[in-house]
Amino acid sequence: MTEHRFESRDEASTAAASRIAELLKYRLKHQDHASFVISGGSSPLECFRALSETPLDWDRVDILLSDERWVPPDHDDSNEKLAREALLVDKASEAQLQPVYAAGVSAEQRCDDLQDPLPVLPFSCALIGMGTDGHFASLFPDADNLESGLDVESGRLYIPVATAASPHPRVSMTLAGISRSDEVVLLFFGEEKLAIYEQARADANGFPVSKLLRQKRAPVRVFWAP
Repeated sequence: MTEHRFESRDEASTAAASRIAELLKYRLKHQDHASFVISGGSSPLECFRALSETPLDWDRVDILLSDERWVPPDHDDSNEKLAREALLVDKASEAQLQPVYAAGVSAEQRCDDLQDPLPVLPFSCALIGMGTDGHFASLFPDADNLESGLDVESGRLYIPVATAASPHPRVSMTLAGISRSDEVVLLFFGEEKLAIYEQARADANGFPVSKLLRQKRAPVRVFWAP
């Protein structure tokens, strides 16, 4: 695990974007397409902006969501909407985003549908955030199927999630999926989250993110600022 601590969020976000671009360029140099995973929420917005301005063969890049609320893509709570408005613009407008939400099917059925065909693996990168309860993606501490979501050998890419933290049902990429990355970029801000991260690093079973930090499949690179 590698840590980078910055004085400002802009610096941390720009550095994270530069690292993601490096990882994408490496894969694109050696294969026709590259894929990477992005989180939702407010933390990655500046990183998205920096990435969208980065010269890259974006038409050869596939983007997957680490998680999604089970709402249509025009809903204000949709991570797909956020990604299209904040990342798939400017130079990154030709990237291909794989939607999670699909009308007319259940979240459970959609998780099965997303298994086949699997995306280009390994992912070049997974850009992941962290909550103050230690969740990442939508793998919340109170999820009934959390153990399945954190099983790095499960073979599942996505699972449906219900949590008291959200008014909407959710779909989350599993740790098994996220860890199929050349590298996990963990981007988070603030002293409260830093304290949770430190606890998670010290306690193997303290938080869901503890499992992300301890899995051996993908190296984790941490970007933090106050």
